[in-house]
Amino acid sequence: MSQLIKSILVKYSRLAHERGLTAAFGGNLSILFNGKIFIKATGAVMDTMTEQQVAVIDLNGKQISAVKPSSEWRLHLFIYREREDIRAIAHLHPPYSIVASIILKGELPIITPEAEIYLKKIPIAEFKPAGSEELAKEVTKYIKNHDAVLMERHGIVTVGKSLREAFYKAELVEESAKLWYLIEGKR
Repeated sequence: MSQLIKSILVKYSRLAHERGLTAAFGGNLSILFNGKIFIKATGAVMDTMTEQQVAVIDLNGKQISAVKPSSEWRLHLFIYREREDIRAIAHLHPPYSIVASIILKGELPIITPEAEIYLKKIPIAEFKPAGSEELAKEVTKYIKNHDAVLMERHGIVTVGKSLREAFYKAELVEESAKLWYLIEGKR
């Protein structure tokens, strides 16, 4: 079963890169399965990621796998501890979302009916250093009541009952940010 989990992570990691939701070393996805968090390994690049580049940690943050987890492992760990209803997290660096997180304060406007149905609200978390416990705590404050959060100057976090769900919510966030940007540019 763990091979299946790893193959799903690889599939959506590559898809995230193909769709322009992250670049270079940025972003990481995770799946919670049987009390273990499967997450991209540190230094792995999403477009060439392999199953051997999936790290595993427990819900105490202890590394189980031979490969070291992404520096954002705390972010994933804190969210899973907070939201027992979710089983997957997408943390990505889509360009329009990052721009919106710098310009806007408070939240990203919801523009499409789909975003309203699936996301309801997209708050913006204050900037905290990448990989830090402060960032994990800041995002978790918002993720308690929302399935998507923009992180100022950093990217997005979306959650779901499956990685497919978290991934498509991430696409909706980026679509919302792009539409907002295109609308604002016309004013």
